[in-house]
Amino acid sequence: MGRAVCSNGGMNPLRALLESTLGPAFKGFPPEAAPCALGSVGERGWNLFAGDLGSPVAVLRREILGANALWMQRFLTLSGASLCPHGKTTLAPQLFHRQLAEGAWGLTLATPQQAQVAFRHGIPRVLLANQVVDPAALRALGRLVAEEPARELRVFADSAEGVARLAQGWEAPRPLPVLVELGLAGGRCGARTVSEGLALARAVAASPRLRLAGVACYEGIVVSGDAAADVRTVDAWLEALVDLARAAEAEGLFEPGEVILSAGGSAYFDRVAAILGSAALKAPTRVLLRSGCYLTHDAGHYQRLVARLEGRIEADRKPEGHLAPALEVWSQVISCPEPGLAFLDAGKRDLSCDLGLPQPGRWLHPGGRPQACPETWRITALHDQHARLELPPGSDLRIGDRVGLAVSHPCTTFDKWPLVFEVAEDGTVLGGIRTLF
Repeated sequence: MGRAVCSNGGMNPLRALLESTLGPAFKGFPPEAAPCALGSVGERGWNLFAGDLGSPVAVLRREILGANALWMQRFLTLSGASLCPHGKTTLAPQLFHRQLAEGAWGLTLATPQQAQVAFRHGIPRVLLANQVVDPAALRALGRLVAEEPARELRVFADSAEGVARLAQGWEAPRPLPVLVELGLAGGRCGARTVSEGLALARAVAASPRLRLAGVACYEGIVVSGDAAADVRTVDAWLEALVDLARAAEAEGLFEPGEVILSAGGSAYFDRVAAILGSAALKAPTRVLLRSGCYLTHDAGHYQRLVARLEGRIEADRKPEGHLAPALEVWSQVISCPEPGLAFLDAGKRDLSCDLGLPQPGRWLHPGGRPQACPETWRITALHDQHARLELPPGSDLRIGDRVGLAVSHPCTTFDKWPLVFEVAEDGTVLGGIRTLF
């Protein structure tokens, strides 16, 4: 990843990032190595399994990243949908450009600051899938759009006050494209009924500074113990979104051109593609998925949800293969205070635990090759800088051994790592990836 793809065909927008200096201030950087440029990491001859990197260290397995991207490309081809992946998962411009090169329509972001990161690193098309109510943030985004004709920004709105703030704060010469967000009672943002959403669509269309570009929702909040009931709830929500789009079209509220129908999340994009894809509007439509976790996947929360998703996909629309976890945090055994108990040097400062604890995936003795961890090894607790690993007494794990942890929920692991290393399957360090949270 040191030699980044330049998606805009001109000057490399990642040049300043790749020329930035790394050193011991970055977790995982080799403790005895001299500072170096981000873009030169792949030339250093480092190897994860040789113990060249610091501990703990976050890594991405390039081969699995590529396979996950290919799986999603095949799904999109079979379903007819487009992808605007959520950049908040990694907030890594180097990966953003890879996703564009792999066919992404644009990048989704969650906050004005994240949108600025994307624009300032060469991403031309941004969907800010949130309510923007801060006038200063809106003015700053407007200036970025105004200074570069190729830049496109779209935002959400879910209230009359929100629409008014957008209209008052948008100062760029081009009208701001807005998607009306439809929510769910008791859920997150979004108008609660189709009629409320339609009123907002009218308000957007009536403003000379705004234009109605589409409708959207975020169905990823629907997760309970009843998978079948969850699917029914999501289907009804998506059908309501289609009703809103049809009502807005019937009143002539959409600007001429393509209408966007969008839903986010990494758990139900099969249902999104199927239901929004059958909207049958008169105008040309683009069904836009916003999944962010597909690229790195995980070994917990999303692994379970995507397994259900794959089980729902009809055979003629199911891609070959499966998504697999590409993100690992490698740690070192620093204490074995009693039989059946070990402590690793990675904890809450390094690993997500909001949607389940990480679990040991691979391990090795110093100088050895990685092997799968026995299923009897379990992480049972995280402290700030320690992970508690319980395993059968007599297990062949010693102080100084390395354990690779597979995470649940990659989004809240990435934001703990300003630097992630990309590695080959033999442990060769291929490059460094900066995150900009």
